[in-house]
Amino acid sequence: MSLGRRRRSAKPEVDISPLIDVVFILLIFFMVTTTFVKDTQIDLERPGASSGDKASTKALRVVVDRTGALYVGDTPVKPWMLQSRVRDFLRDSSDGAVLVVVDRRVAAEKLIEVVDECRLAGATDVGVVTDAEGG
Repeated sequence: MSLGRRRRSAKPEVDISPLIDVVFILLIFFMVTTTFVKDTQIDLERPGASSGDKASTKALRVVVDRTGALYVGDTPVKPWMLQSRVRDFLRDSSDGAVLVVVDRRVAAEKLIEVVDECRLAGATDVGVVTDAEGG
């Protein structure tokens, strides 16, 4: 080997694996701490209200569509099943809140019947979702 020729040195490399680890940890952190509220895909016209409070995101949603059909979450239920479904949810939940999402064309008697069934099941806080809350 002659003195004039040098061996090429290796290119400097940047190790990005710690950066990837940090990004995944942040992704997991945001996924765990974010609360997702999934609204049902039922077409409703909600009634409006000038007063009211924000609803809990952990509350059970009971939906009454314009035909009077009942849904607990996304699952259709018969009226005689509502009380047991709400009771099952309340047994597993510490919140005790139920939100009744109702179409504005549903008769008041039907709404009162649904609220009564929820209270008979043991719900301590039963609310009605309006346009102002939106979900």
